[in-house]
Amino acid sequence: MTTTTSVVVPTRNEAGNVAELLRRLVPQLPMGSEIIFVDDSDDATVETIEAEGRSSRVAVRVHHREPGDRGDGLGGAVAAGLRIASGDWVVVMDADLQHPPELIPRLVQVGVENHCDLVVASRYDGAGDAESFGRGRAVMSTWATRLTKAFFPKRLAKISDPMSGFFAVRREAVDVSALRPHGFKILLEIAIRCAPLRTTEVSFHFGRRFAGESKAGLRECVRLLVLLTRLWFDTTSGTRSRMAGFAAIGASGLVVNTVVLWFLSGVLGLHYAIGAVLATVASTVWNWSALEALVYPGAGRTTTVRRFTAFGALNALALVLRVPLIALLVEAGGVNYLLANLISLVGLFLARFAVSDSLIFRKPATSDAPTPAEVSVTTVSEGAPSEGTGAERVVPAVARRRMHEGYLRYRYEVPGVATIGSEVPLPELQWFLTPFVTRGPFDIEIRVGVVGRLRGHVRFSSDGGDESTYEEHLGALGANFRIEMGDTIHVTAGPLLEHSPHVLYTNIVEALLRFLAVSRGRLLLHSACVQLDGIGVMLSARTDTGKTGTILRLIREQGATFLSDDMTIVHPDGTAHCFPKPLTISHHTLRAVDSRGLSRTEWRKLRLQSRLHSKEGRQFGLRLSQMNLPIMTFNALTQAVVPPPKYDVDRLVPCDVVHEVAVSTLFVIERGENRIEDVPRGQALDELIENTDDAYGFPPFSILAPSLRIGGLGYEELRARERVLLDRVLDHVRVRRLVRDDFGWPAEIRALLARDRAERALSAPALDLSEASALVASTMPAPGELLTTPLANGNGNGNGHANANGNGNGHGADMTNGRGHRGQPEGNEHVDGRAVLPDRWREIGPLHAGESPA
Repeated sequence: MTTTTSVVVPTRNEAGNVAELLRRLVPQLPMGSEIIFVDDSDDATVETIEAEGRSSRVAVRVHHREPGDRGDGLGGAVAAGLRIASGDWVVVMDADLQHPPELIPRLVQVGVENHCDLVVASRYDGAGDAESFGRGRAVMSTWATRLTKAFFPKRLAKISDPMSGFFAVRREAVDVSALRPHGFKILLEIAIRCAPLRTTEVSFHFGRRFAGESKAGLRECVRLLVLLTRLWFDTTSGTRSRMAGFAAIGASGLVVNTVVLWFLSGVLGLHYAIGAVLATVASTVWNWSALEALVYPGAGRTTTVRRFTAFGALNALALVLRVPLIALLVEAGGVNYLLANLISLVGLFLARFAVSDSLIFRKPATSDAPTPAEVSVTTVSEGAPSEGTGAERVVPAVARRRMHEGYLRYRYEVPGVATIGSEVPLPELQWFLTPFVTRGPFDIEIRVGVVGRLRGHVRFSSDGGDESTYEEHLGALGANFRIEMGDTIHVTAGPLLEHSPHVLYTNIVEALLRFLAVSRGRLLLHSACVQLDGIGVMLSARTDTGKTGTILRLIREQGATFLSDDMTIVHPDGTAHCFPKPLTISHHTLRAVDSRGLSRTEWRKLRLQSRLHSKEGRQFGLRLSQMNLPIMTFNALTQAVVPPPKYDVDRLVPCDVVHEVAVSTLFVIERGENRIEDVPRGQALDELIENTDDAYGFPPFSILAPSLRIGGLGYEELRARERVLLDRVLDHVRVRRLVRDDFGWPAEIRALLARDRAERALSAPALDLSEASALVASTMPAPGELLTTPLANGNGNGNGHANANGNGNGHGADMTNGRGHRGQPEGNEHVDGRAVLPDRWREIGPLHAGESPA
């Protein structure tokens, strides 16, 4: 059946944009579509639409609103367009061409193919951006988005850009009579008042205005605050009276604070700073006591002590946030300081009320509704429409909740490892994003929900079967999560983790991926991998050794192509598959970054980020984790405020990505006195596992791991299988330790690979002399050049190295004075205490085409 489309374009004094808009818009629409302009203009916009629309191959309609009908703003114009639209799908867009008309077919296609009700064009999802914003508008837009999502964290969990004015909606899914538009943000009205809607997003580039002036301004900011407050009141039962009481008690607390400060400092003579702290404590106790007695009597959700502790912590956090919020509005947003102060007071008041009302003082829910086991529902596949087959059955509470929460918008497929469906974007898996390929069920499903309650210590509980729960002190405010094992692994992440997806991925999801890979005969090895001169090379190291910088320099200086930096998918036959996560840039890695790939602002941010997310920062976090502190919550908050410095590799250095390569050599890189040595197989096995475990050293992996059960295997069985798989990999890979005291690994790796090629050429049964000459010449030092890393004793797996006495069964360099020439087979002579190239190499090295050796 053909899907018809109506495009609703609200206009106000957009005469200069109409002709260009229709020129680009009409070719994107199939026959039977319509374009509806809802006009609030005082210029010649209507006349221009009528003139330009006469030659259009699709219907162009104009609905002009008189001045008295425009009080509800642009949102009201859209609502009017929705009432008269006749298409199956309605696309809403602005007339200024900042919304690209070319994206409209994609929006409708995504909605139809995935059985969605709402498809949002997002500036903040995936490849989307709003680079056309000035600095001030960008800051205001970001904070408006965060404030809006803070008001409605669950309803807007699947919408990264609730401020967007560009979206497609299935007409029958919207009850226009339920809308009460006010200002620009009609998408908010639809998403909140018409919930639940099956929602997804498509990223887009927010362009520059074609003509005319933007209508955004202070008036629209005020309208947004009014709209948020109205939506909050209208969608939350009993909120109006509780909010009024909260505000009145807060005002009385100001009086108490002022009187106590006057008494302590003015009468008793205490220093004003000490007096201010004690006055704050007094007003907090006053506010909490009044709220308990008057606004939330009989609040029995948690104990009195826990409610008071949470309320005090919330007030302290609000106090800490006010000053930087004001500074941000004034310095970055260009807002007057008095207005910025007012915005901070109102915004933090609303945030404090929302948290207090919904989390701290909320009473246990009571309902006369039947229990989940009594409710009959129709079971349908994720993303598929109900066929009305009557295939009804009773399902348990967990399954009922999952079906209600439904659509998982972010879908990833890691080849040979796992499929993942998530309500939260996982930037580390962006390479594997396949949003409209996999419908599920997924191997891992991630949803946001409330987990745990306030408690006095970190708690990990397991029912001895398939369900495990991690809880920290702050209950629903903290970084809690629940994992339910099975054919599909269900992860329920606390709301805080939604705003810190890096912590969600690194601390939970990647650990699951590691052992899912093992259960399927693959390894997810903590290592980096490149292809250099056609050879697959892996690097393994302890965290913060310098592996990322080495990879970047191998690409930039040695011409390597990229597969992975942090984790590599490895098959037992030694084949490595790309896992191109964004690279984390620590302070010592900055020297390897191509500065031309980043803006000045990014460089300034990178200097701060790289120090905070450094080895020292992690060590400090690990020390805190040994105390009874909510360390994962601290980690999530830190990374939400100061995100880790992560960049795709091609932002840092120009490079290509290779999908797979056969690995033949692996270097364990370390810092220390310069040396090279082969690593015995058993030792290599231990060290590679240890280095992988080191990547999961931050809590809560150590307490989570023993409860894992994947593919019928427990944790210890999975580790044993991982070791067997890695042992099979080592059948194909030579492992060497490369120790440097100067970060000089890249050039050394290139030299060692060249030497390996020369050795293979010299030992080949039918040696082509000209080819051998070229290979050996590439490994020869320039006159007077010495290899900078000495080789350790020549005991190894068939490719030993000579020591200072010339012993060994391969080639190498001596240990004299810490330096040696390239290539030193057994029995070579020494000159002035240094190994000299053997005669055989001197004979072959200078060969030219057509010559033969002496």
